[in-house]
Amino acid sequence: MSKEHEVGSLDRADAVPMLLGDLDDFIVVTGLAGPAKDVANIARGKPNCYYLAGAMGGAVSMGLGLALAQPKKKVLVVTGDGELLMNVGALATAAVRNPANLAIVCVDNGHYGETGYQLSHTTLGTDLSVMASGAGIGTVRSVSEESEMAEASRVLRDSNGVSFVLLRVSTAEPPKFRRSLDAVANKIRFREAVLGEA
Repeated sequence: MSKEHEVGSLDRADAVPMLLGDLDDFIVVTGLAGPAKDVANIARGKPNCYYLAGAMGGAVSMGLGLALAQPKKKVLVVTGDGELLMNVGALATAAVRNPANLAIVCVDNGHYGETGYQLSHTTLGTDLSVMASGAGIGTVRSVSEESEMAEASRVLRDSNGVSFVLLRVSTAEPPKFRRSLDAVANKIRFREAVLGEA
């Protein structure tokens, strides 16, 4: 029988920007729903950020591919507990390949925000930071207090190998930022940011 875990007490509206810092340091790929809104609210149209929609479970895999293809650029994946649980095996693949330039943040509010706000497994006992360590990721942090932010933010930038930060937040809603869902325009804008204009 699983033991229920409490969700975090950090408000994502404050915690996510504090943890991520300057997004110009990264190429950013987000998961769905809340994490996409979190990053879009910080980025305000920056072209180095790509927001997945309708591709639940794909964020870590896409970030890994980018990190392998662009080894001189730091790649940051920002996803949620529900999206990551959909393809948790991607953590093992990321650990095995272990590119020096890949950082993963999981914003864990213990709920499936995309599908009706049902409890996710992380509220019912699953710990994604333990799963990341078990997958073989060598640098893992779990953040539930503001005092842990600065060190975790440094880990995202300075780790020589895949890093994983689990950010435990409350059930507060993500920012209400409307991002463009024009897939073609977003792909072109992001491609130019990564590769330069053709």
